[in-house]
Amino acid sequence: MVSIVEVTTKAQLRRFVDYPNQLYKDVPQFVPATFDDDMSDWDPKKNPAFAYCDARCWLAYRGDEIVGRIGAILSRKANEKWGTKRMRFTQVDFIDDPEVSAALFGTVEEWALAKGCNEVHGPLGFTDLDREGMLVEGFDRRSCFFTYYNHPYYIEHLTNLGYGKDVDWVENYITVPYDEKTLKRWQRLSDFVLRRYNLHIFNAKSRLSYFPLLKKFFKLVNVAYSPLYGTVELSPEQIKRYSGKFGPLVNPKLTCFVMDENDEMVGLGVGAPSIASALQKSRGRYFPFGWVDLLKSFMKNDTIDLLLIAVHPKYQGKGVNAAVINKVLHGCVEMGITHAETGPMLETNEKVQDQWKDVPLEQHKRRRCFIKRIAE
Repeated sequence: MVSIVEVTTKAQLRRFVDYPNQLYKDVPQFVPATFDDDMSDWDPKKNPAFAYCDARCWLAYRGDEIVGRIGAILSRKANEKWGTKRMRFTQVDFIDDPEVSAALFGTVEEWALAKGCNEVHGPLGFTDLDREGMLVEGFDRRSCFFTYYNHPYYIEHLTNLGYGKDVDWVENYITVPYDEKTLKRWQRLSDFVLRRYNLHIFNAKSRLSYFPLLKKFFKLVNVAYSPLYGTVELSPEQIKRYSGKFGPLVNPKLTCFVMDENDEMVGLGVGAPSIASALQKSRGRYFPFGWVDLLKSFMKNDTIDLLLIAVHPKYQGKGVNAAVINKVLHGCVEMGITHAETGPMLETNEKVQDQWKDVPLEQHKRRRCFIKRIAE
């Protein structure tokens, strides 16, 4: 018999956050999220999203053994923006047992009905910068710290529970071109675009150089990402939180900010050396010794994660992304990076898909947002 227990104490939350480490302990493709970040996600004192979200999470037990977990988020801001009455499910994991998955999703659906929702969808986070999408292709490939990994059987469970596809995201595995002809072509294209539109690239000598740009950075993110599925505008408090979360990972050689003649940001690309191996060794914890492998990842690595790329709507389709890609490519060559992984990109977002058509790549993963109607 399965029992569902709501997480109400810090000890329970630690078990909730750590459960994927138990479930996937023998899965080499699994990469844990950063433990402290996942803990703070559920703390209203640390996560500004609680200003417009209600959230709960639960553990599934069979006897004394944890056999699953699930979270639920009611984003009033998202529902107001998109004209929906939806509950998000998030951070869901479970053993291959239909009784367990039915109990978990049944709990979320019951709460959703109580809150006046007529649909449940996910996995989604509090914002678009959190992990989202259930893996449906690419189970043999190592995950990234900012995306979910899940067993293939999850898809069958959700289908049997009445969930279907709403949208898909795809991810690319890029081989960095080292031949001089290709690199010169990207350089020429970048130079042409910058000259034509009177743009320039912000020259950052260290991570500290970025702090004055944070307001402009997230202003552009809010504008460029606004039309995308499920997004809501980030508040100043959220901007501060995500700056602290992702800022330390950024490498100036792998990052590009394109500015106009008024020093307003019109394009950006943020890359960072992959910390997947480091997090696998430390089970997602920085302390007491996880930071050592983390530093090693920053110093020597053959793969980077492309965390964000955005272009202001005014400049989309004008080649500004070429300036971003050019700088990151040359940074990769300088650092000896051979591969790059993109984050999830909506399969319907042709603009972001087309920007990679001239680099060697493999579309190696696909993830899905599932949805179920639970009331009229």
